[in-house]
Amino acid sequence: MQTLIDRFFKYIKIDTQSDPNNEEVFPSTEKQWDLANLLVKELKEMGMQDVSIDKYAYIMATLPSNVAYKVPTIGFIAHMDTSPDFSGTNVNPQIHENYDGKDVVLNAKENIIMTTDYFDDLLMYKGQTLITTDGTTLLGADDKAGITEIMTAMEYLIAHPEIKHGTIKVGFTPDEEVGKGAHKFDVEKFNAEWAYTMDGSQVGELEYENFNAAGGSVIITGKIVHPGYAKNKLVNSMTIAADFIKALPVKEVPEHTEGYEGFFHLHTMKGEVEETELYYIIRDHDMKIFEERKALFQKVADDLNKELGEDLIAVEIKDQYFNMRKKVEPVMHIVDIAEQAMKDLGIKPLIKAIRGGTDGSQLSYKGLPCPNIFAGGHNFHGKYEFVTVEAMQKATDVVVKIAELTATKYKK
Repeated sequence: MQTLIDRFFKYIKIDTQSDPNNEEVFPSTEKQWDLANLLVKELKEMGMQDVSIDKYAYIMATLPSNVAYKVPTIGFIAHMDTSPDFSGTNVNPQIHENYDGKDVVLNAKENIIMTTDYFDDLLMYKGQTLITTDGTTLLGADDKAGITEIMTAMEYLIAHPEIKHGTIKVGFTPDEEVGKGAHKFDVEKFNAEWAYTMDGSQVGELEYENFNAAGGSVIITGKIVHPGYAKNKLVNSMTIAADFIKALPVKEVPEHTEGYEGFFHLHTMKGEVEETELYYIIRDHDMKIFEERKALFQKVADDLNKELGEDLIAVEIKDQYFNMRKKVEPVMHIVDIAEQAMKDLGIKPLIKAIRGGTDGSQLSYKGLPCPNIFAGGHNFHGKYEFVTVEAMQKATDVVVKIAELTATKYKK
């Protein structure tokens, strides 16, 4: 467990925040190379084979099979970047040993407290070694916990050749948090029949469904004149923006939805009288409803433009990724193996849909079926993020057990 702590702390202290506004560059931030280069060095030192990093910072490595019979090549994947939504600079993790199940003071000076009333997931980890932030940054468990678990599992398998396994591929990607994590992933070079992303949350999570996703931008043009002489002349783009926001279903937003329910999420807004910009993400698990959501988004703009008498609202909708269920269901044995691995380890599988996306959703559509497995963290993308060492240990054990079960399943 100390190995997990030391490795995790080393990774989270390297700032790898990605940049959604740097769309044409891979990776979107130069600092992601700092962790990438360290991982390449460590993979080589631990004895992994065919370690490579390409010009986009995609890392691949191989653990050769140690059995004489043919076993499908499988992979494990995690992303290096952290969310652009909250600072990942100067992460200062806090260890709370034998967590007592009470509210956690992250920063006494700033009175930043993680309460169990609000964050009741904490109570699942009473008695464990809790790792939190100091309230000034995110933690980076998304997805440096996943990287830690994969690295530790590979190191363990190398040190324990008595555990039989087929060829295992490891992949680490940049820019997952800005939707580009799989864009330049070379599936042919990776050369695995299937893989798993270690990018889930609660212990036991096993996911092969995710949202269909699109981004929607709304640019509203206004006209400014002196407010004292503005009658029938001034056009305030911000009030038109308010009308656009109110015209979408008020309850179909993240804070009022759960499970398979989709939403419209306004995540960025900036404006002045002459121009206002709104940026949405549009999500739904059901493809038919997803298409209806995009059509409604456009219709709201068209209806307002008609009411205004001119085209002041410009909308652009771009698909981002799709529900991987369509690609995984034909090969459900890959989910079954992961489920059995958890059961063998005494972990209750929680098979559910992701209310988000992973690199695995895009990779599945590129020909690499890729369900998602828990990495153990909670409250991603903010100062209340946490993970326990025991959860990371369980995720590490699942990686090892999947490798072992795959070899056993195909033994003749």
